[in-house]
Amino acid sequence: MKIRTSILAGLCLSCMAFGGTAAKAAECGTTDPITVAEMTWLSAGTLAYVTKAILGEGYGCNVQIVPGDTVPTASSMLAKGEPDIAPELWVSTTKATWDQMLAKGTVYKASDIFASGGQEGWWIPDYVAAAHPEIRSVSDLKANWKVFEEDSNPGKGRLYACPPGWGCEIITNNLINALGLEETYEIYPTGSGANLKAAIARQISRKKPFLGYYWGPTEVIGKYKLTKLDMPAYDAAKFTCLTDPKCEKPELTGWAVGEVAVAVTTSLKKKAPEVAAFLSKMQVPNDEISTVLAWGDDNKASPEEVATYFLKNYETIWTKWVPADVAAKVKASL
Repeated sequence: MKIRTSILAGLCLSCMAFGGTAAKAAECGTTDPITVAEMTWLSAGTLAYVTKAILGEGYGCNVQIVPGDTVPTASSMLAKGEPDIAPELWVSTTKATWDQMLAKGTVYKASDIFASGGQEGWWIPDYVAAAHPEIRSVSDLKANWKVFEEDSNPGKGRLYACPPGWGCEIITNNLINALGLEETYEIYPTGSGANLKAAIARQISRKKPFLGYYWGPTEVIGKYKLTKLDMPAYDAAKFTCLTDPKCEKPELTGWAVGEVAVAVTTSLKKKAPEVAAFLSKMQVPNDEISTVLAWGDDNKASPEEVATYFLKNYETIWTKWVPADVAAKVKASL
């Protein structure tokens, strides 16, 4: 009898354990790992960990953060259907690949992550703009290269390049050709987003000139008072060519208001509709996220720490994305 009782008890425990797993799976929609791309800049890293916290704590999903960057992540989603989610994919800078993704039907845009869209371009500090009113657009750079000349490399201006692997790397290289800047500018490598940011801080702290790519919303634009150089109106055909490393005849055009997507695999939407519903509502106001990122920068916080700060202090934003019971679980976990 003791043996039978033990067996029955074991079976009941197994049933309870199975039932718990089933309930967890039903809430999330899948027991499969859900992969979330963490890009190499603070806003994208923060949004990756915000996504992880809500899916893991609120929906009970098995979530894994994976490293990413604009071009390799888009290419991987196109070729392999991985990762499942890219919370801040700048599709406007990798448009050729994005169009292929949509045509293939394995990836879709769940939402526009920034309420006012993304802002990209080439920037100079406000004091350079004030001292040189003749430099207002990118077309003024060729004749005014001496303004950006560095003592370490006289005879050329310096243009700080995009980090390798970013979509803007291809666009910037093509724009340099379109503007005929190859002979008058040194394309200075930055190596990473952190190095690019450090270069801006270093130049501005010394009141030296800076010319290079950056984007918003970020803490950098406001903190260092950067001025975006004018560009012609956005032309879709010209810009699509600029995003192609094999563009045969690059032509000058401006960036559109950045389309920055919460990019998601269609397979995840099918197996986890509740998760898909959350992702369809995921959007942050530009000013507020810039403030959050400035806090992270001032406090030298990691993306995960910035995500926690956001979840604790900006409930009015993210609780609108999810049902009340999911929000309660996330808040209880903080």
